[in-house]
Amino acid sequence: MIVSLAALACSSLAEAGGDAASGKKIMLKCQVCHGKDGIAKLPEAPNIAGQNEAYLVKALMEFKAGERKNEQMTVVTKGLSDEDIADVAAYYSSIKITVQVPP
Repeated sequence: MIVSLAALACSSLAEAGGDAASGKKIMLKCQVCHGKDGIAKLPEAPNIAGQNEAYLVKALMEFKAGERKNEQMTVVTKGLSDEDIADVAAYYSSIKITVQVPP
């Protein structure tokens, strides 16, 4: 039952989708570490360009709830509404990236 509820929650997040244009305006707080283009500017910050939207929403919600720990992320996410989080996730997930596999 728990697995079913988790799957339903994840699919709901993925279906809900945020507004990338709004997310582009909100992500000013994010770009200090993760960059406007989603490529990290700090060595300890992950690249999030092209990341799965549902994953980004889940991670941001976990930081906001204190379930995931990072001092800077906790501060930033406390000021974001659920809609803001969905919009930021939509923005960063909409960035197109290419992957080059080494020969």
